Amino acid sequence: MAGLASCALVGSCAATAQATPSNGVTGVIISRTTIGDTDYILREITIAPGGSTGWHYHDGTLYAVLRQGELSHYGADCAIDQVGGAGTAFVERAGLGNVHLERNLGTEAQILDVLYVLPAGSPLSEDAPNPGCAFD
Repeated sequence: MAGLASCALVGSCAATAQATPSNGVTGVIISRTTIGDTDYILREITIAPGGSTGWHYHDGTLYAVLRQGELSHYGADCAIDQVGGAGTAFVERAGLGNVHLERNLGTEAQILDVLYVLPAGSPLSEDAPNPGCAFD
């Protein structure tokens, strides 16, 4: 899903590892509030046909619903772990152990509504290197 940092934030990356940038992704924050030590951010993310979020993870849990398009969500094992059309809901778990990527393999834009539940002050996502998949 979306707003990405650098491999240095990932922790112990190999010296040659490179973060994978997003391609064709835009996002608009609809709402943002902090309660205690948690940020709640509602964001609309659009991924153009052929676009990708780049490999990344989140410091908190995300709850997403695909409003338009076809979902192609991949885990670090390079396999699709979520597919579906409009109305498909899914959860992205927190932490470096949950590196993932969303690709738009379809012909229309993907539009996702995403609720980020993050530790206060955390970035929306943290870039990660490609875990060894034949695609970015």
